[in-house]
Amino acid sequence: MERPLERRAATRTAVVWEACRRLLETGSEAQTVLDIGGGTGGFAVRVAELGHRVTVVDPSPDALAALDRRARERGVADLVSGLQGDLAGVIDLLPAGGADLVLCHDVLDLVDDPLDALAVIGRLLRPGGALSLLVPQRHAAVVGRAMAGHFALARELLDGGAHPGEQEHRFTADEVRSLLADAGFTLAEIHAVRVFTDLVPSALLDLEPGAVEGLLELERAVADRPEYLTLAAQVHAVATH
Repeated sequence: MERPLERRAATRTAVVWEACRRLLETGSEAQTVLDIGGGTGGFAVRVAELGHRVTVVDPSPDALAALDRRARERGVADLVSGLQGDLAGVIDLLPAGGADLVLCHDVLDLVDDPLDALAVIGRLLRPGGALSLLVPQRHAAVVGRAMAGHFALARELLDGGAHPGEQEHRFTADEVRSLLADAGFTLAEIHAVRVFTDLVPSALLDLEPGAVEGLLELERAVADRPEYLTLAAQVHAVATH
């Protein structure tokens, strides 16, 4: 039985996972999937359970060890492999043109040059291959800082800046579209992710019967509505190359 923490976590990832699953269910053959920054395998193991071969590239040896344990526990260790590295060096670890699908979730915001990083991903994909890209959305970060009383930081983010010491990029949906186009990708889908999830108190989800399921259905309902992209904590894009 799914535990409450797992059910709450599902509201954060369901929209992205369901889009990835649709990509993986096209055709009858197993796909080769690259999960950049895939960590402990939250997505990779589920991909492998669908019968696809997954390589996770992550800089953390501890995360890769946890990935191996999770894959063994779920009976898919033969389909999951881990390599220590990061997006900047991934082209040296894997053959060009070998991936049917690349997952790049919560990674593009950490690189020095997002456009260069997308170009690297494009070289890793086979012609017609797909990218699942998940990035933090700037407007939600502005609101979050303002609600915490950090008004100067909110203003800096509003204008596209970052607080000294912060390395993360944050993107608007329009910036995601432009970056993908400039890197030679064709946008297929764009989704608003975590529009409400971060705003709902955990206590309410624990105490109110059916609250998690209701929240999940609401997140699904607004994911494809463009007016909610500016409210979402994250933007998810599916693009082909």
